[in-house]
Amino acid sequence: MNVIRTTPPRPVDVTALFPQLASLARPAIRLHPRPGSPTPHDSSVGGPLLWPAHEPWPHCDESHDQAGQLYEAYEVYAPEDHEWHEGPNPMVPVTQLYVRDIPVLRPPGQADLLQVLWCPFEHEPDYKPPTALFWRSSAEVTDVLAAPPGPFAAEYDGYIPRPCVLAPEQITEYPNPMELSKELRAPLGDWSRWQSAGSGVDSRWAPYPESFYDSHLSLAPGWKVGGWPPWGLTDPVARFCATCDAGMVPLLTIASNEWDAGSGGWAPDEDQHLAALDRADVTNPPRVQVSRGNHLQLYVCPESPDHPHTTLIQ
Repeated sequence: MNVIRTTPPRPVDVTALFPQLASLARPAIRLHPRPGSPTPHDSSVGGPLLWPAHEPWPHCDESHDQAGQLYEAYEVYAPEDHEWHEGPNPMVPVTQLYVRDIPVLRPPGQADLLQVLWCPFEHEPDYKPPTALFWRSSAEVTDVLAAPPGPFAAEYDGYIPRPCVLAPEQITEYPNPMELSKELRAPLGDWSRWQSAGSGVDSRWAPYPESFYDSHLSLAPGWKVGGWPPWGLTDPVARFCATCDAGMVPLLTIASNEWDAGSGGWAPDEDQHLAALDRADVTNPPRVQVSRGNHLQLYVCPESPDHPHTTLIQ
C-alpha cells in the first residue's frame, strides 16, 4: 500500500484532564479507503476478493422483487421490459482485510484474511443489508475465482462500494459519553476542568463541553476496525452472542462518510485542504451509503469466531 493518511493530534490530551478514562482506551485502526485498483492480494474496500475458485459464491436467499436498481456485472442495467429477479442475489464484496495490514484483528487458527460481503438490499424486519463474514488462510488459496457473479439487484448504488485501496492507521479511542457511568460522565460537563487545558479548547464549547469530548476526543469517524462503537441513532445497546451469551465486541464500522461538517478535525493531515469541502467524492470515497447516511457496525463474539456475528445501524 502506497497511500498514507495521518490523523492530526487531538487538541488536548484527554487522559491528562480525566485520568479515569485511561483504562477505557481501546485501539482502533482507521482504514482510510481511497479510490484505486486493488488486487485480490491487497486489503481493500469494494475490491476483488481472494476467493477460491472451487468455493461457491455466497448468495442472499431473501426476496428481491421490490423496487431497486438493477445490475449486470456491476454496471447499471435497466431495460424497460426487465422483470425483477426474485431468486438468490449474489452478494457484493464490502471489504477484504489482511492481518498483516490490520494487526488488531484476531483471526481463528491459521487464518490471516477477513472477507466481508453483503446483499446490497435492505431486508425486513430491520431494513439492513445482510452480511457474511469469512476467515481464511491466504496461503491455501492457490486458484482464485476470476469472475465472481455480480448482483442482480441493489437497493441503490450506495450499496455497491467503489474499489478503494486502504491506508490503515492505528489510533486510540475512548467511549461515547453515553457509555460512561454517571461518575465518569459528570466531570466532562465541568467547563473549569476544560479551561485548564489552555488553548486546546475553543471557548465556544463552554455551554456544552461534553460535546467537545464527543466530537473531537472520543471516536474517530469513518471506516474502522475495533475501537468503540458510535451511538446517536439509539442509546447504547449491548449485544450478546446468540450461541454463548458473551458480550459481543465491535469488529468493523462501515461508514457512510469519512467526516462531515462537525468532524472535519478528524480529517487526515493529508486531506486537511479538503476538509471544508462538502462533496461526496471527498468525504465518502467508497460512495457507500448505509440506510441513506448511517453506519453499519459488525460485532463478533470474543469467545469464538465461529459463533454468528451480529450487526447494528447507527
